[in-house]
Amino acid sequence: MSQSDHAYSEKRDYIRMRLEAPVTLQHAGRDIAALCLDLSSTGMQLEAECALSMGDKVKVHIASEHNALQGLDAEAEVVRVTDLDNGRQALGLAIISMT
Repeated sequence: MSQSDHAYSEKRDYIRMRLEAPVTLQHAGRDIAALCLDLSSTGMQLEAECALSMGDKVKVHIASEHNALQGLDAEAEVVRVTDLDNGRQALGLAIISMT
């Protein structure tokens, strides 16, 4: 098995949960409203009106709709960027740590 086949295989070992939840990104001292499209134990896919680049580090907050449950706070790295219409980007984030 080649290294790329192995890397792809590992990616599929983690279940992605479809989610369409509002999130807040923090980058360079500003808050950016975003939409989380899917989430796994190692990363997430977001859509936001921003201009981030590969390698940027961001903080992500997903609020909980339930008072008894704490929201998700994570530090992540931008590992994929696709420019969309109207200044929006599709972002692939790798979770570095949960706080």
